[in-house]
Amino acid sequence: MVSKPYTKDFPVVCVGGSAGGLDAYIRLLKHLPADMGVAVVIVNHVRSVATHLHEILPNYTKMPVELISERLVIRPNHVFIIPEGRDLHVENGEFRLAPISKPRGWPDVITVFLQSLTRNWDGQLIAVIVSGYDGDGAAALRGLKEVGGVTIAQKLDTAGQPDMPETAINSGYVDFILSPEDIARKITKIAMAEA
Repeated sequence: MVSKPYTKDFPVVCVGGSAGGLDAYIRLLKHLPADMGVAVVIVNHVRSVATHLHEILPNYTKMPVELISERLVIRPNHVFIIPEGRDLHVENGEFRLAPISKPRGWPDVITVFLQSLTRNWDGQLIAVIVSGYDGDGAAALRGLKEVGGVTIAQKLDTAGQPDMPETAINSGYVDFILSPEDIARKITKIAMAEA
């Protein structure tokens, strides 16, 4: 039996955040349809504290929520969560995990993942930067836009910790500045246009 070649042409939404991110993730997922044909990857900027997002977020979406493991296939209509202390990459339609490349100072796991997506994913890319400290993710927005991606930052007055979305906005490479609910509406609109 010949296996069907894996397609990697559906949209991937990377939602990057840290401090205050949980509120944004919940508000976003509550307003995203479960069947719009996108993969949602939550890249929470955490180095050493074990993540519990894969246990919490299923309460707010009908999409399956999975903690990413090595070589896990990226599928639409799923929510994927980065494990703590790892960098995340994409290769041949699968997630690849590596030891965190910046073990001291603020992690740059969102930037690393967005850069990997930019190089290795054929479908529409959507980067969403929500509440968090530091400026992780901002350095990758220009490259993502150069390959036709869409960039969104959380509206600062809706973020528990506005540093991360503010740094993204200040990069000059953010297309939309929206509340989490409006981010969900924008993603849905983009996904429907891609279908």
